[in-house]
Amino acid sequence: MTIETQQDIVCLKIIGKIVSDTLKLMMKEAKPGMTTHELDEIGRVYLEKFNAKSAPKFTYNFPGTTCISINEAIAHGIPDSTILKDGDLINIDVSAELDGYFADTGGSFVLGQSSDIQKKVMKATREALNAAIAAATAGAPLNLIGKAIEKVARKHNLKIIENLGSHGVGRALHEEPAFIAPYYDKNDRRVLKEGQVITIEPFLSTKTTWVDEANDGWTLMTDKGNVAAQYEHTMIITKHKPIILT
Repeated sequence: MTIETQQDIVCLKIIGKIVSDTLKLMMKEAKPGMTTHELDEIGRVYLEKFNAKSAPKFTYNFPGTTCISINEAIAHGIPDSTILKDGDLINIDVSAELDGYFADTGGSFVLGQSSDIQKKVMKATREALNAAIAAATAGAPLNLIGKAIEKVARKHNLKIIENLGSHGVGRALHEEPAFIAPYYDKNDRRVLKEGQVITIEPFLSTKTTWVDEANDGWTLMTDKGNVAAQYEHTMIITKHKPIILT
């Protein structure tokens, strides 16, 4: 969507804060021995407190409220009986709708003690997100987002998961601009516009450049032994820094 009124901004900020606070709460409450379903329930209860609807459930009939992915699973993990353990690298993606407005956020963290490589990948992915946000200004080529992510990945000798990109959001979970590549695509001639609402969500990894869907029809898997992370914000494009909603 593109912002048309001040009310659009107010409503997006409200749902943005709700999904952001849900993510923070779930990260805080995650404990070894808990199932991913139990962790998802914490998110469900918190969203329902504000009458917010799970966007993946609302839009795609996803079998959970949030997406919880562990270790080699990097996205769209279904909350189930999987038990969380010390050392697990967990990614939680929270997206929700309220009063016709959508926001989307996500983040990776390690339960307990993290390894050096986990720390490296998470730190680099956060750096890639910040670099991409800095490049996202009205009038700039859309492909500068991917260029910024690619530069950070190369700097840290990491790989980009190429078939997971950013996207437009606001009045739906996924809308135009569709698939914003996480790498520099010289053929992408699109330009960022003032008031545009998008996500930026880089996925960096140690081995994998392409994810495949698991047999459950949802979970996106990386290679065995791969370490990957993702961080995501929803934002409004301006002539200066984007307005971060999450």
